[in-house]
Amino acid sequence: MPPDLPDNYADALAREIVHRTGRHIRLALPLGLGKAVTVANALTRLAERDRSIRLDIFTALTLERPVPASDMHRRMLGPAMDRLFGAYPALRYGELRRQGMMPPNISVREFFFLAGTQLGNRAAQAEYITANYTLAFDYLMERRPNVLAQLLAERDGRLSLSCNTDITADLLKARREGDADFLMVGEVNADLPYMSGPAEIDPEEVGLLHRPANGGFELFSAVNRPVSLADHAIGLHVSRLVRDGGTLQVGIGQIGDAVSSALLLRHHKPETAARLWADCPFPLSPDFVESGTFAQGLYAVTEMLVEGIVALVEAGIIRREVAGASVHAGFFLGSRAFYRRLRDMPEADRSRIAMMPVSFTNQLYGDEAAKRTARQDARFVNSAMKMTLLGGAVSDTSSGGQTVSGVGGQYNFVAQAHALKSGRSVLAVTATRRRKGRTHSNIVWDHPHETIPRHLRDIVVTEYGIADLRGRSDEEAILAMAAIADSRFQNDLIDRAKAAGKLRKSANLPEGCRDNSPAWLSAWLDPYRQKGALPRFPFGTDFTETEQRLLPALARLKETEGSWSGLARMAIRGAATTPTAEEHRCLERLDLANTASLRAIVQRWLVLAALRHASQG
Repeated sequence: MPPDLPDNYADALAREIVHRTGRHIRLALPLGLGKAVTVANALTRLAERDRSIRLDIFTALTLERPVPASDMHRRMLGPAMDRLFGAYPALRYGELRRQGMMPPNISVREFFFLAGTQLGNRAAQAEYITANYTLAFDYLMERRPNVLAQLLAERDGRLSLSCNTDITADLLKARREGDADFLMVGEVNADLPYMSGPAEIDPEEVGLLHRPANGGFELFSAVNRPVSLADHAIGLHVSRLVRDGGTLQVGIGQIGDAVSSALLLRHHKPETAARLWADCPFPLSPDFVESGTFAQGLYAVTEMLVEGIVALVEAGIIRREVAGASVHAGFFLGSRAFYRRLRDMPEADRSRIAMMPVSFTNQLYGDEAAKRTARQDARFVNSAMKMTLLGGAVSDTSSGGQTVSGVGGQYNFVAQAHALKSGRSVLAVTATRRRKGRTHSNIVWDHPHETIPRHLRDIVVTEYGIADLRGRSDEEAILAMAAIADSRFQNDLIDRAKAAGKLRKSANLPEGCRDNSPAWLSAWLDPYRQKGALPRFPFGTDFTETEQRLLPALARLKETEGSWSGLARMAIRGAATTPTAEEHRCLERLDLANTASLRAIVQRWLVLAALRHASQG
């Protein structure tokens, strides 16, 4: 086929792929952003029409714009969908799976979900493959893929894997060595940052290449979500663990943003950071006192390149070089501002970010001596949904066995931390969550599905402090975990441990940790937020000011869903509330300012009550 093809050629492209590889397509699609959506959709639609074609897809992190689950959700997201998530085309196999209409000749196996998107989806849950990120390559190779379809960046006739070297780089290596045989189909996207170095590939490796005349579809935008005071507290505690001259890995999400924000504060405003710690009402560990600016700088090795890492590079905090790069990463996904940041970065700076396979970033195997030398004083920071009192981490699966996301690289980095002489694994979790109008502890006695077993326990951080569990006895670990739990749940947790025979009857919590509460947290950090030291969006946002005001209010409403008494109390308060000018703008944004139906009137009352609650802290 010619190098440049018209945009309406998708069906012909799919048929050409079948002609070259046969009627059983074993399609490998990169995780996240790197999927060649046009190619994947063309193959899916061809298999829908022609049931003699078998299409087996192996992938992870299918990116889908949210489908509003309620009328309130629709009012908030509907008018802003393209602005927030990008005009990203829907993956056809994702639509079929969500609608329960997947034909029998198409299967999808994923080893990681976009968090929470596949809860309750029978097909997705049944076909999920649990895998550490570094094992996904082996599981894929066992399925003998015959087509790889990837989004590529192009510059001056050269091609780059850009956002997804993670498994693709090793797949191409296996093909060069004769261990794999597949057709690589590339789709060029003009918005994709061109990453040089290890991410560059020989154009001859691509068997079919689609260059859309319009530059390609708009990339998926991962919305930056607001960083709460609890998230900021966790980030601040983690910043006390990071040694100058050391190594850093952080994951995606609000806690990752909070960690990067805290390191920026520590580096640029050490006096403010010192005052902040002097004001802290919670006990501070004397073992973790790292502070001040980063004179030597950090080196980052991370499976996912996130916006906070790039900000640390630009600030000169991440600058310690290893093999010519100060960052080694496996893939990236972020906001449109993040992609633009990478595209606009001077070539000399961008070349210091080397995209690598996860076989390099997530493990020590292969040139182990050099990796051990480079990854000195490593701090691998990841998030959990819950932690058990004995130090087990729950990060991917509900108590009912539903997969929320996946293991990903969390185990890889925990194991790596234990294998490195000065490495530490840091698992962060907020102490509580609200559901159906009630507050629940995220520090629990037990859980039927642990992502990281307790024998790999290390450092755990909540907004109330740091628990160092490595090498501690069960009794010591229990007391350390209870000390960073919300005080409303501490007595029950201690009683459970004593009933299990894990604590002596005379055992008590350490001094100073009986006032772990949101009120104390707010009293500590809210003054610093008011001064701008703890921003809600450390790395910007696509939400308007009115939408930013709505976010905590709608979160409060969601937390109350399922509690009829709680909703009734909110409605009564809202009915008695006269909206301010700012609250009226919020109601207008949701099309609730002038309401006629009873349902809309009640929604208006609920939103007003939630807005007033959010404004009062």
